[in-house]
Amino acid sequence: MSRFIIEGNRNLSGEIRVAGNKNAALPIIAATVLTDEPCILENLPDISDVRSMLAILSDLGKSVEMLSAHKCQITGSVNKSRLNDKLASTLRASILYLSVLLARTGEVEMVPPGGCVIGRRKVDQHFDALQALGVKVNIIEHGYRLILKRPKPNYVFLREASVTATENAMMLAAMTEGKTTLDNAAGEPHVQDLAKVLVKMGAKIQGAGTNRLTITGTKKLKGFRHRIMPDHIEAGTFAIAAACTGGEVVIHDANRENLTIINLVLDQMRVKLSFLDEKTLVIKPSKNIRAIPKVQVGVWPGFPTDLMSPMVVLATQARGTTLCHDWMYESRMFFVDKLVTMGAQIVQCDPHRVLVSGPTRLKGQEIVSPDIRAGIALVIAALIARGKSKIEKAELIDRGYEDIVPRFRQLGAEINREQ
Repeated sequence: MSRFIIEGNRNLSGEIRVAGNKNAALPIIAATVLTDEPCILENLPDISDVRSMLAILSDLGKSVEMLSAHKCQITGSVNKSRLNDKLASTLRASILYLSVLLARTGEVEMVPPGGCVIGRRKVDQHFDALQALGVKVNIIEHGYRLILKRPKPNYVFLREASVTATENAMMLAAMTEGKTTLDNAAGEPHVQDLAKVLVKMGAKIQGAGTNRLTITGTKKLKGFRHRIMPDHIEAGTFAIAAACTGGEVVIHDANRENLTIINLVLDQMRVKLSFLDEKTLVIKPSKNIRAIPKVQVGVWPGFPTDLMSPMVVLATQARGTTLCHDWMYESRMFFVDKLVTMGAQIVQCDPHRVLVSGPTRLKGQEIVSPDIRAGIALVIAALIARGKSKIEKAELIDRGYEDIVPRFRQLGAEINREQ
């Protein structure tokens, strides 16, 4: 267990580089199961979720060699089809091993996946998609056992545009001969990055980035070399942190094409931002941030749910009242009571919506991080608060953000970690 100690009321300034995309790295790591040939992954974020995903891979029998903190080579084949209970139960992304193990071994057994508790995160969409491709699903005493005797290409309609269900279906379809169509599929940038990898491995994929994917699979996939895309969620997080503190921050590897809705919302709130080029975002001191009537999450290319928690903090510094609405997860907003103890004026309308009035001066408090995204939001709140804050369970934040203490310190923040 660890905590962050933060002395607030500091303007962030300087330059920061965005790390590799966590949500792209995790399914791409799983995809290496689909081949015995060498796979080289570059720009891996050095975070605990990636390390856990690689640990599962090693436990399955694959050889994982770290060439540096952000680069690894994966070789060999899997030698079992059951996921380690302890590892799988700590990581939501462990469910991505369902499709790849089915493709290679014809069966898989696992306990329910773990991860952040931000609401009901059902696995039935995964099962529906896999069943359409020939998988038999059995619910057993401690989890699930899936069997695939004869894979078949098919038309698959997802009831919701689930990112991980889309990725599971993509990976199984990539190793199923014939043409599979995924309708109402997720189109997020990290899904597109996985599609690029599967194409490198030998599959044919059309429609990446849209809600309809056509995948022509093959029996044998090959190794690949791939650089994980930068994390647009992290870019948005640093942009919001800079806007909240009133500093000037240059954010490198902030791909403009993946930040359209984020930039639109910040611009509407009169945050001063500009691009030096297609990958360099500049946030300048923004003294007159104003509220907008509503910020609502949406499926891609809508506003990302993973940025809603930091956006609530920004709304506390905006003049006026903003309705923040996250319909995807009913527990996403439950962290706002911690902001209220810091002095924020927030009314929780229901599990999905909060009304935030500002601007308000926050004050330092001792608080506990409930999940990755709420945790980084509380860090931002502590950075702008008067006095000292202590944020417990900092290791939850480490699951999604690389070296957050030294990176914020290089921007001028007074932040330390205590064990």
